[in-house]
Amino acid sequence: MFDGNWRSAVNRGLDPIGAVLCRMGLSANAVTAFGIVMAATAAVVIGRGELILGLVFLILTGLADALDGPIAKASSTSSVRGAFFDSVSDRACDALLIAGFAWYLGSTEPGRIFMLPLALMAVTSLVSYQRAKAESLGLDAKGGLMERAERFFVLGAGLAFSFVMIPILWAMLVLTAATAVYRFAKVWRQTNSLSSI
Repeated sequence: MFDGNWRSAVNRGLDPIGAVLCRMGLSANAVTAFGIVMAATAAVVIGRGELILGLVFLILTGLADALDGPIAKASSTSSVRGAFFDSVSDRACDALLIAGFAWYLGSTEPGRIFMLPLALMAVTSLVSYQRAKAESLGLDAKGGLMERAERFFVLGAGLAFSFVMIPILWAMLVLTAATAVYRFAKVWRQTNSLSSI
């Protein structure tokens, strides 16, 4: 949803910041790597129950993810290698952050509720895979209610309002599953039109 409606406007706003960071000598790959370190730190901090500090590291992870592209653009270093690194780092950060939630719930909640973040990770991976596979076939699988930017906001809400973390994660799971269904249907319709040509 964010990609389709606000991504271009946000990128235009971040381009001047990317230019400043580029002049300061920061590279896009360094910022991407910084994001992975912030996500790993967030996972540990969240797992230990320091949720507000975890929110801070979550925000830093998101900022790194948002700024590596504008820095690459400003330095004219956009490349296939950089795009690959960015995509892989996104998946690694997702896994780390959600693992932090699983660790926290496993330490603080009875039963098997720690499996909820793991189920969320599985569906999140499916959504990401659908887009990657569709694009490799020349198709479009963008869109849905719970893309990566939305997941960051919802995870942040779960940290800020921990008393409703579990309902928030359930809602996130349902919306992410709906996104997977939406993307599957979108690609399926595109392949139907291709097969009729």
